[in-house]
Amino acid sequence: MNDPIITINGLNKTYEGGFQALSRVDLTIQRGEIFALLGPNGAGKTTLISVVCGLATPTDGHVTVDGFDSVTHYRQARERIGLVPQELTNEAFETVWNTVSFSRGLFGKPPNPGHIEKVLKSLALWDKRNNRLMTLSGGMKRRVLIAKALSHEPRILFLDEPTAGVDVELRRDMWEVVRGLRDNGVTIILTTHYIEEAEEMADRIGVINRGEIVLVEGKAALMKKLGSKQLTLQLHEPLTELPPALALDTLGLTADGYELVYTYDGHQEEEGHGISALLALLEQEGISFKDLHTRQSSLEDIFVDLVKERS
Repeated sequence: MNDPIITINGLNKTYEGGFQALSRVDLTIQRGEIFALLGPNGAGKTTLISVVCGLATPTDGHVTVDGFDSVTHYRQARERIGLVPQELTNEAFETVWNTVSFSRGLFGKPPNPGHIEKVLKSLALWDKRNNRLMTLSGGMKRRVLIAKALSHEPRILFLDEPTAGVDVELRRDMWEVVRGLRDNGVTIILTTHYIEEAEEMADRIGVINRGEIVLVEGKAALMKKLGSKQLTLQLHEPLTELPPALALDTLGLTADGYELVYTYDGHQEEEGHGISALLALLEQEGISFKDLHTRQSSLEDIFVDLVKERS
């Protein structure tokens, strides 16, 4: 993928009180990808979305959406974007059909019942089209938010914390919906607190902290580059301490002396300093083990380390 649909250059956002919410943000979103923006509370995720969607004005910098400048060609840029906020506004007495159709009209699009029907069916809302919003479950209301955002046929969909506060089963349903949208050519940008959501869904991941983009990486490359692995060896006989030959930064002994824990990454393995080298050392020292198991660090481990490192 090398066709950018959103280009952000030198973006700064400072509020009146002097608080700098975004600092020198450069970011490119590729057409047709699912991009996850991760960051702790107050990191700048929602501010960044607001600026790209034209809901907040940048202090400096430029945003281009599908070739249109978000300030000088606001209308053209904005109509290409669907934004799914975290909560529904006060439309409790409206029906699903009317709410979604009204959203389309807000963008100056002529009525298109066929498109609204297609959107509602794709989100499993067709049977609820005549229901008032107040009668819907939390999960169905979340789907209505997505339907509203898709009513005007946008090419880009922003999902701000799409599954915050919903149960695990519904979260998985939502992931399926998002994948289906991407398969239909919609570019998806989601912010999330749920690391497993990014791990499950995203093609690429950006980490934002204190208003700065800390890193942008393809998910697989990120896991390979920053993800460590852990090998735990259960010993036949306990050790009171590690022999000098095994006094490595990457090797630790549990308190009872029955387990050796070795932490390594892909580079060490490639350079010949990995598991095979460790096992040879153990044999040399006459240390035998009865079992071993490995664990790979999750995206959560990587994220926590990155944020800690730059705090």
